[in-house]
Amino acid sequence: MTDLTIMPENYENIRSGIVELLKAARSAAARNVNSIMTATYWEIGRRIVQTEQQGESRADYGEQLIERLAVDLTKQFGRGFGNASLWRMRAFFLAWPEDRILATVLRESSNSSAINAIRERGPSVDQLAACFSLPWSAYIRLLAVKKPEARNFYEAEALRAGWTVRQLDRQITVLRTYRSF
Repeated sequence: MTDLTIMPENYENIRSGIVELLKAARSAAARNVNSIMTATYWEIGRRIVQTEQQGESRADYGEQLIERLAVDLTKQFGRGFGNASLWRMRAFFLAWPEDRILATVLRESSNSSAINAIRERGPSVDQLAACFSLPWSAYIRLLAVKKPEARNFYEAEALRAGWTVRQLDRQITVLRTYRSF
C-alpha cells in the first residue's frame, strides 16, 4: 500500500484543477441533455400539430389525441407527459415556427448531402438541439410572452446576458412596463 502522507507539492493545484474539470463536464452534460430534451419537446409538439391538421374536427381531435398521449406516455415514461405538458409542447412548436428552426438547422449544416437529408427526413434531434440554447423552463416562461417580437427579444437577451430563468422572469416582469411591443 502506498503511503498517502507523501504528496507532491502541487497536489492542491492538481486536485482543484480536476475538480474544476469535473464541474465543467457535468455542467456541459446537463446543458446538452437539456437542449436535447427541449428539441424533443419541440418535435413532439410538431408531431401533435401535424396529426391534428390531418384530422377532420381539429379541436375535438386535438383534445382526444393529447388526452390519449398523456395517458400512454405517462404510463411508459412517468411524470412530465400529462395533458398540460403536451399542450405546452404543442404551443412551443407553434411559438417557434418550423421554418425558423429549419432555417437555423440548414444554415448550420455544412455539406449538401446533410442538407438534402434534412429536407427529405427532417432534422435529427441533435441538429434541433443546436437551435435551443436555453433550458426548457426558460422556453416555458417565454411562452407566456404573447407577442412574437417581444418573445424573440427576451430570448435573445437571455442568451446574450446568460440570464437564469429567475432573471428572465424578473426581466419580463420589469421590462414589460417599459417596452412597448
